[in-house]
Amino acid sequence: MKKIGIIGFGRFGKVLAQILQKGFDTFVYDLNSKEQHDRVIFTSLENILKMETIFICVPIRELKNVIQNIRLKLNLNTTIIDVCSVKLYPKEIMEKYLPENIGYIASHPLFGPDSFSFNKNLKMMMSPEKDIYNVFEYWADFFRGQGIEIINITPDMHDKLAANSQGITHFIGRSLTYFGAKRTIIDTKGFRSLLNLMEQTCNDTKELYEDLQVYNPYTKEMIKKIKDSIYKQTEFLENSQND
Repeated sequence: MKKIGIIGFGRFGKVLAQILQKGFDTFVYDLNSKEQHDRVIFTSLENILKMETIFICVPIRELKNVIQNIRLKLNLNTTIIDVCSVKLYPKEIMEKYLPENIGYIASHPLFGPDSFSFNKNLKMMMSPEKDIYNVFEYWADFFRGQGIEIINITPDMHDKLAANSQGITHFIGRSLTYFGAKRTIIDTKGFRSLLNLMEQTCNDTKELYEDLQVYNPYTKEMIKKIKDSIYKQTEFLENSQND
């Protein structure tokens, strides 16, 4: 069975390993992880860097340091696949630091640890940014075989769309937390959905939330539009009360 390497074994790294185990011997390097995991083989970074395909599953803010650390230690014929929730920033890092002989595929699985087990419509963004070893279709077919729909769009288009979907979701979820939203005895279905959104987004780390907002160049405009919308609603209600 072909060997696959994963660098980073956080919440999503475990989900990815579960998927990859259906077709590969899965080797993992994580500096901080001490736990055991079924059918995953923990190994040294040196061993991971010998493999032809390496998935990078570290927090967005750590990506640059990881790539700078491994860039000159990678074997020939290696392809790097990142799973970051933003895509323009990783593309910039890969183009700047990876040697010419190292391939790069951008990806963002559009599901997480909380939705993977019950979501029947799994989707994954993938883009062959530097597919010099012609493995993009191989990996796209593998994930399709796991019931995952592949969406081939550019990193720029991804970040534009993500700012106004995933970005909004996390922004609203965290805002409800700061607001102090809580369940009551007269909750409507709509309000329960909002609370579920709050709980789901807050299951992810604050680190992920901050990185989604900071590293997506289209997030600032999204937040501005939300602020403008709230202001318009507030202004309308104040004018109505004064009539």
